[in-house]
Amino acid sequence: QVQLVESGGGLVQAGGSLRLSCAASGRPFSSYAVGWFRQAPGKEREFVAVIAWNTYYADSVKGRFTISRDNAKKTVYLQMNSLKSEDTAVYYCAASPLSYYTDYNNPRTYDSWGQGTQVTVSS
Repeated sequence: QVQLVESGGGLVQAGGSLRLSCAASGRPFSSYAVGWFRQAPGKEREFVAVIAWNTYYADSVKGRFTISRDNAKKTVYLQMNSLKSEDTAVYYCAASPLSYYTDYNNPRTYDSWGQGTQVTVSS
């Protein structure tokens, strides 16, 4: 297992930016795919972005969000630009061993999760 801690959430006006961080510890970080998911009240947890040997994004965030990783710092980032009110949610990072990594947008692919960080976008 790998332990994950998110940070960087907060309140931002529509059109603004935030950078979320996911700090990892425990197992070798480079052997994991790391994804971001979000969940709004009363809704299912949805895929946002993932980085493994490449990156994938949900259609709703393409062109606005960028996922990156720094293996030396054992940290994954989610840069969120041009934020909209519909981006409001709790954001979670999650890790999947690359040997297990198949359906990147399925939460069940990931066996380690952070506690979540709240992102609120005001209109």
